[in-house]
Amino acid sequence: MRRVVVLMSGGLDSATTAAIAKSLGYDVAALHITYGQRTEEREKKAFNDLCDYFQFSQRLIVSIDHLKSIGGSSLLDTAMEVEKAELNRKGIPSTYVPFRNGNLLAIATSWAEVIGAEAIFVGAVEADSSGYPDCRSDFFYAYEKAINFGTKPTTKITIHTPLINLTKRFVVRLGYNFGVPFELTWSCYRESEIACGECDSCALRLRGFQQAGLVDPVPYIKVPDYLNI
Repeated sequence: MRRVVVLMSGGLDSATTAAIAKSLGYDVAALHITYGQRTEEREKKAFNDLCDYFQFSQRLIVSIDHLKSIGGSSLLDTAMEVEKAELNRKGIPSTYVPFRNGNLLAIATSWAEVIGAEAIFVGAVEADSSGYPDCRSDFFYAYEKAINFGTKPTTKITIHTPLINLTKRFVVRLGYNFGVPFELTWSCYRESEIACGECDSCALRLRGFQQAGLVDPVPYIKVPDYLNI
């Protein structure tokens, strides 16, 4: 069976991406990377719960705490405040972790080359997201070229971003159609017990469920009034 590495944060997007990879008949090797983020333990639980649900036997958790030491993001530095959502924001929010996806893809590439995986699946979304520069399709196109320059001549690894051009509404609907257990996922940037409902990730998720005509099974401390839910 053809093997792929799927980067799984434990969130909605990566869970949907994992379901897509499984539906295509791939042997999924699930990769979760911690980097000192506020909700690290909760995300790790979501990852393991999802792997159990999808019956992914091959899984790897890697810690890259150097990102926390470098800092520069409110996801990592508790002295910085995680901003409330501004879904029409122009510019890059404080939750951006500098070149996070570059770091994650490097590890995914190393593992893929060792286990003979032919592709890396990433649940990045460009069309309806917080505007992180390392979530753009151009970035993944360039990174794929770098992979092929920096690996063995016999190694051929492609990067698949099946959600890149979808709005969150369609991600939610797609996940629903593939039977993703949304109740096992975790998206909140701030909290690990009950989702805050106010950070970018929560607001984008809530709006996606609202627009898809579905109910998010994850509990929230507060649902923003402007979402009209």
